[in-house]
Amino acid sequence: MPKKNAFYAQSGGVTAVINASAAGVIETAREHRSQIGKVYAGRNGIIGALREDLIDTSKESKAAIRQLVSTPSGAFGSCRHKLQSLEQNPAEYQRLIEVFKAHNIGYFFYNGGGDSADTCLKVSQLSQAMGYPLQAIHIPKTIDNDLPLTDNCPGFGSVAKYIAISTREAALDVASMCETSTKVFILEVMGRHAGWIAAAAGLAGEREGDAPHIILFPEIAFDQKKFLAKVKRCVKKHGYCVIVASEGAHYKDGTLLAGSSQTDAFGHHQLGGLAPTLATMVKTELGFKYHWAVADYLQRSARHIASTTDVEQAYAVGAAAVKFALQGKNAIMATIIRGKGKRYSWSIGEASLEKVANREKMMPRNFITRDGFAITEQAREYLQPLIRGEAYPDYSKGLPKYVRLKNVAVPRKLKAGFDI
Repeated sequence: MPKKNAFYAQSGGVTAVINASAAGVIETAREHRSQIGKVYAGRNGIIGALREDLIDTSKESKAAIRQLVSTPSGAFGSCRHKLQSLEQNPAEYQRLIEVFKAHNIGYFFYNGGGDSADTCLKVSQLSQAMGYPLQAIHIPKTIDNDLPLTDNCPGFGSVAKYIAISTREAALDVASMCETSTKVFILEVMGRHAGWIAAAAGLAGEREGDAPHIILFPEIAFDQKKFLAKVKRCVKKHGYCVIVASEGAHYKDGTLLAGSSQTDAFGHHQLGGLAPTLATMVKTELGFKYHWAVADYLQRSARHIASTTDVEQAYAVGAAAVKFALQGKNAIMATIIRGKGKRYSWSIGEASLEKVANREKMMPRNFITRDGFAITEQAREYLQPLIRGEAYPDYSKGLPKYVRLKNVAVPRKLKAGFDI
């Protein structure tokens, strides 16, 4: 029997380090050529498998794959495509099996967040239901840091570092101008249900009075009266107020402060617009001059200031996925286990996908101060190690050097196309 090939795909919002996980998969698979044939990447995630649009990573040089470690975004393209149940859409599943059979794929590595874990689990269940041998391993990735059963998620540490740095630098700017100009600065960050990214901004402040003065978490219901009173006190005491707000901030009844009715393939509402909403509130009620910014894609693509811890962990979970598959494991996710003791350490573990898929890990209440506007020392102790180290990419002419792969297509073997 010929060696089985592997399928790797990136899913959901990309990060500054997801390509490091890809490098971990590809380089580790190349080290085990006696057991794994080629690694095919799906062009634009699982859609690549459905369309039989595969990329032959063996056409990439060793140096190019190594450069993925320091390149942001998704080198093979990503997607937001939700697989329905086998009963709801059997055609999609039949198509996946046809493509996997045609290309002798026996390993499935899916790199993404909670929804991607669900896809990976469904593919594993599909292979069993349809009698096709396939080992499915989920590789964790999410800037939201909300996957359960893992200490943290690759992608989060670098976003946390970027937000903490941006908060500190912007605060210095506002502080220097507040006497005669801007009094309030608002930074809107990602975070639908979990406030981990907003919490990371708290690392910017080390002494009493340091920014951020207010953090808005999705875990704490927004109280306009309390918020405005806090802003007013901050400006009176410090001359200015820096606010970091998670896009998922909502009122007690669950209504978002800002958002739209539009949803993606997973049913998630389009978020955004919180910063100007808060700014208008501050101007209308308090009369303070303001500025606001939305970190948006900048926070998750900022590879130039990535966390060394994050890069190393992203690579490690990719490499571990291959090793788990070679050990015969299936339907699991590689996890990060925090070591005990004062000195930070970590190792790789595993978790069943049935306990991961479609579940979210929120900020613990003891990570948020009693008034709901800041992080506690417990949160600081948890967050600090995740932003450590500066994993700078190589630079040329003043700009970072990022690799662009050739992404050579694998010849199609099936005649029929597939509409998505």
